[in-house]
Amino acid sequence: MRGPAGFLLCSLLLVAPHCAEVAAQDDQPDSKMPCAKWMGGAPGYPGHNGLPGRDGKDGKDGLKGEKGEAGMQGQKGDKGEMGVQGQEGPRGFPGYPGKMGEKGESAFVYRSAFSVGLTERAPHPNVPIRFSKIFYNEQSHYDTSTGKFLCSIPGTYYFAYHLTVYLADVKVSLYKKDKAVIFTYDQFQNNNVDQASGSVLLHLSSGDEVWLQVYGDGDNNGIYADNINDSTFMGFLLYPDMDVH
Repeated sequence: MRGPAGFLLCSLLLVAPHCAEVAAQDDQPDSKMPCAKWMGGAPGYPGHNGLPGRDGKDGKDGLKGEKGEAGMQGQKGDKGEMGVQGQEGPRGFPGYPGKMGEKGESAFVYRSAFSVGLTERAPHPNVPIRFSKIFYNEQSHYDTSTGKFLCSIPGTYYFAYHLTVYLADVKVSLYKKDKAVIFTYDQFQNNNVDQASGSVLLHLSSGDEVWLQVYGDGDNNGIYADNINDSTFMGFLLYPDMDVH
């Protein structure tokens, strides 16, 4: 067939397959739809939950938050058991010297004492009475040749005398450095033996002398001693002057 009729027929033949392909493509069901367009049904039920996914990577640390307010103080707990003693620590530095303490008593014991008795009757007046009977004179501070006690240790001393009175009155004085300190007088009674005594505390310096002496005239020297009667003189150091020693 030639002519216009033949050309039209040929064109239809060429176009027909293409239209059929397009129609075929339009009739394909959509994979995203539950059913094809030409066959739509009711919606299906939701599927089951899937398995949890894997943990993600750790994120970066955030900024440090502000300091919170202090909480209320709790009750004091029970005392714990004593722990094991630790090792001795290192030795510390020497401390500063302390203040000087008060002066104490000396460890050395100072001694000075004597006790003597009379052996002569009626000693001479106005001179030291020489007591030649020695009861105690370990430090030899009493001199029997002079009748005087010589102070070698400055301090406070106690002196005492006990005299037998017989045949005459007695007037006696205790001297310190050529000066009478105390006086004792006793009047003799006929056919009787009496006693005269005295005592005193004295502070002595080194070199001071102490002794007994009859004063007045010769009628007042009735100091007596024999094998059964004694007239004694004694003295001893109470305590020394610590500021001197």
